[in-house]
This record gives sequence, C-alpha cells and structure tokens, in this order.
Amino acid sequence: MSEPQVAFVLGGGGVLGAAEVGMLGALVDAGIRPDVVLGTSIGAINGAAFAADPGPAAVERLEAWWAGGAAEQAFGGGLVGRVRTLARTQTHLHENDGLRALLERVLPARFEDLAVPFQCVAASIERATARWFADGPLIDAVLASSAVPGLLPPVRVGGEHFLDGGLVNSIPVDRAIELGARDVYVLQVGRIEAPLRVPRRPWEVGLVAFEIARRQRFAEALERIPGGVRVHVLPTGSAPVRFDDPGQLRYRDAGDAAERVARAREATSEHLAVERGGPD
Repeated sequence: MSEPQVAFVLGGGGVLGAAEVGMLGALVDAGIRPDVVLGTSIGAINGAAFAADPGPAAVERLEAWWAGGAAEQAFGGGLVGRVRTLARTQTHLHENDGLRALLERVLPARFEDLAVPFQCVAASIERATARWFADGPLIDAVLASSAVPGLLPPVRVGGEHFLDGGLVNSIPVDRAIELGARDVYVLQVGRIEAPLRVPRRPWEVGLVAFEIARRQRFAEALERIPGGVRVHVLPTGSAPVRFDDPGQLRYRDAGDAAERVARAREATSEHLAVERGGPD
C-alpha cells in the first residue's frame, strides 16, 4: 500500500457504533474519500463494510443493516440460551455464529477484495499485544477485532487467540499516523466526551475502568500528532454517554440506531462545513 493521505479511523463502542454510519454518510456527501480505513471492534465491522464499496451505496447498506436488527441477530438467543452457553463455556454468553453469518452477508472473503485498503486490530491473548490485520481472510480478522470479552469467545487465527481490539487500541489514530496519513478523520461514538466519576454502582466499575484505558491511549495519540497532520474528531450529535446509566449494559438494544445515524450525519455535515469555511 502506498502512503495514504486520508484515513478514516472508526473506533469501538458497541451499539453506539450506529453513529459512525451517519458520519460516513456526511463524509461521502462532502466528497471526502479515504485512502485507508482503520477499525476497532464495531468500527472494524462498519469500516470493513464501507471499505468494500466506499460510497453512498455502502452507507445505505449499513443503515439497513443497523435498522434490520443486526445487534440482536449477532447476539441472538434469550436469557435461557445465554445462561446455557455460559454454563457450558464458563467464559462467554454467546457463540459468534450469528455475527459470522451477518459478516459473511456484507463482507467479501479477503482483505484483497476490498475497494480501499483496510486494517483492523485485535488483542492477542498469548502475546498480550496488539495485532493488526491487513491481508488474508477478512471475516476471522473482523470477528477477532469484535470479540467482546465475556460476550463472545476468543477467535483463533493461526496459532493465536484474539479478543476485542478495544482492549489495546480503541480509537487507532496513532496507527493512521504511522501509516503516513496527513488527514485523519476520527469516527468515534461519543464515549470520550462523557464525564467520568468514581464508580458508585457495580456496573460502573468495569465501564469506568475500560473508559480510562480507552481515553488514555487516544489522548496520548492526540498529544503526539506531528506537524503537517490534521486530525478531525467528528461529532455524534447525541448527548454524552452516562456511565451511571445501567442502560449501558443493554448491548443488544439498537432500537435508536436510525436516530443516531441521522443525528451524527447532520452534526458531522455541519462540522465539515465549518472546517471548510462555510456557515457556522
């Protein structure tokens, strides 16, 4: 791959990732096309689907995918089924068959079949480090990047097992800069904007701890931006996430996906217009 000029970086964030589809729509509307797409977790799913056909048709397909209940299909089964899976595996609530089937319907088989270069990151269990996937079989790589601990099983690729890329690089701006990108568009889901406080309830402990790790890596990357590189952090148009809201645990509930897409598209369009010297 030659040195890219424009990179789209799609971060993790579960069902909040619907916002990234709106951002992609606004970027397409503005005529901004990536030379490389990078993704983590849900950003790997959205990013790979967009890299397959980086234009209006891909945005429409992603909108339909989200509106069609993709999250519920990926994490299928009722409470009894989840309990049985956990009892059998001792490590996760869902198998990844549902997500694999969804990905096989929207993605080509290999990285080389994508229209735009794409990379995604996952966390190696054996080596305790990040692994970037950029060639070869695509579905397993995206599954590895999306293997949320406790929800989905680790994904074996070669002789290693991988978990969700958000554990090692949730918003991989630094990867885009390493590749040589000069304009980096960050498609984030709104978590980095939310205020944090000392956890007061059981469900807040893990959420806050993970958020500290997510933000620390991203903040360091922003502090180290070299001269001549522009980083555009796109807005979601939604209120910041509340980490004291137990609704954060409803990882299958994407009922507001269409709303999130629309808000992010409008907010990002306005943001890009201001950047280009249009009306504020």
